[in-house]
Amino acid sequence: MAVHSRYLDIAAKIRDRIEANEWEPGAKLPRLDDFAAEYGANRDTVGRAIAVLEAEGYVWAVQGRGIIVRYGTIRPRRPRGNLVKRNVTGTGYSFPSASSQEVWKHHIPPVASVEPLTDPRIAKLLKVEPGAQVLRRFRVTGPESEVPFQINISWIHPRVADVPGVASQAPGPGDWLYRLEMAGHWPITWMEIHRARMPSKQEAALLEIPTNLPVLEIVRVGTSGGDDEPVEVTEYVVASDRVETIHVLHRDESAQEPWPDESIDVAEG
Repeated sequence: MAVHSRYLDIAAKIRDRIEANEWEPGAKLPRLDDFAAEYGANRDTVGRAIAVLEAEGYVWAVQGRGIIVRYGTIRPRRPRGNLVKRNVTGTGYSFPSASSQEVWKHHIPPVASVEPLTDPRIAKLLKVEPGAQVLRRFRVTGPESEVPFQINISWIHPRVADVPGVASQAPGPGDWLYRLEMAGHWPITWMEIHRARMPSKQEAALLEIPTNLPVLEIVRVGTSGGDDEPVEVTEYVVASDRVETIHVLHRDESAQEPWPDESIDVAEG
């Protein structure tokens, strides 16, 4: 086989093995030297093959972990919508597009601690001064059988941080919001801000992705129904190769049939 196509042949062989589920999403591939010995090629040729698979989205080179399988990790497509739902069991809320059919877990122990809020963007949304000491709820969660799906960091306004249960690991998702409402902030209303950006080194390590893979950031702002001021700002960070957002578009009254009193000859365009 021609030398210039040898790496493509190796890439095809590894691709077939990934698609056959020899390595599950999140699994670490053998070392380049191991592949080189297996396929009778030099290390540089195998490296070029891995680069092809990385460009195709099958694998990622993650610093400190090696070559990680990414193929097949995108979540089921669900319209995100705008509905906040009461949890079926227990208290609390689930936000779009969460599903009650999946069991999620904490990939690292959840942490609640008072920290300086140094991000001026988040501080402005929470209406506190940058650097203010704010209660932070830190979570890395995802389905039980998969690599971490999302980082979520909730900053709780100091005026409500001492509400019982807000800092604890509650029995269900969103339970701490329910506790805020019981303390006089019913009903909390929310808005979301979405953007794509590059991850920090820490975020990439927690999500087990390379630093050159963009992330989807969703920032949710919760406003008290009691005094119309923010009570919490939550930032979700998700690897972009694991999520697609779907939004159903609806017609405004101004976009209804524009010619109610005229017939249109479709054949004439």
